[in-house]
Amino acid sequence: MSSSSAIPASDVVRELGAHPHRIRALPVLVLFPHNRCNCRCVMCDIWRIRQGREITARDLEPHLESIRALGVRWVVFSGGEPQMHTDLPALSRALRAEGIRLTLLTAGLLLEPQARSVADTIDDVIVSLDGPPEIHDRIRRVPGAFDRLARGVDAVRKLRPEMVVRGRSTVQKANYRYLRETAQSAKQIGLNSISFLAVDVTSRAFNRPDGWTPEAQSGVALNTEEVRELEAEVEALIRERSQDLATGYVVESVEKLRRIVRHFRAHLGQLAPVAPRCNAPWVSAVVEADGTVRPCFFHRALGNIREKPLLAILNSEQALNFRERLDIASDPICRRCVCSLYLSPQDVL
Repeated sequence: MSSSSAIPASDVVRELGAHPHRIRALPVLVLFPHNRCNCRCVMCDIWRIRQGREITARDLEPHLESIRALGVRWVVFSGGEPQMHTDLPALSRALRAEGIRLTLLTAGLLLEPQARSVADTIDDVIVSLDGPPEIHDRIRRVPGAFDRLARGVDAVRKLRPEMVVRGRSTVQKANYRYLRETAQSAKQIGLNSISFLAVDVTSRAFNRPDGWTPEAQSGVALNTEEVRELEAEVEALIRERSQDLATGYVVESVEKLRRIVRHFRAHLGQLAPVAPRCNAPWVSAVVEADGTVRPCFFHRALGNIREKPLLAILNSEQALNFRERLDIASDPICRRCVCSLYLSPQDVL
């Protein structure tokens, strides 16, 4: 780690001056504490990773100066399954000491045994919920996964009743008929909200360095008839859950729900893909368990925190050129993105 502390973050700021694509503030940092997963989801290959890697509190220590200089306010623990980390509470405490809000993104299989540490060191939780019990277990390929998730949510709430626990559901071939039932299941286990997004089948994220073959894509993407059925299910969700949409219990707007249908039509070549509104590479970064730094989940790596400070990586010549040349509206990766982020200038400052 000696090389990562060779260039003070303050020197990087001075040397860069006023470059228009220099990152001066980074409100959001997505961190993969651990790279493996205890589910075997049909839409993801992370579970195939055999060699465990993780970022410890000690690994993070040389980068706290960068985190302060960037004004990071929110860290999302993603992965991989963060709760497989050998000492997630220590990592959490190191970040909370900087006044940073922590969100845990988890499959929930370890929520119950780790309820105390979650209640004590995490600000809010997002759990993966892929359908009613039988559908959820089938997608996760873990018998009893839904029940373990439900018990975990209950265990955390008993220790900290006010903790916000949200659900996120990835829409794909195995669950597209069950959006309304998924929303009902979210209420049954006491989630504060439920969000829907389309499955990603075209990127190299989720341990797919060479991408997926057309055959693999067709295993989770929808065909023409299934897209018609999804459209009917989305419209039924909009009609029957209008109050949940109005209150924000279903997080997406009507327009965003319909965009899921258009995403699958675009995958079939029936529509031109349209990039969502996004400024993720300018307001956030992703740090993977091996130290790899990316501008978002889907674009190529910019460097590694085991070699250079985070701030130096994000404002390197490579990173500046990437952001300067990136046209989200025309970039093929952005046009097929399923997980965008947009922060207004007020959110950044």
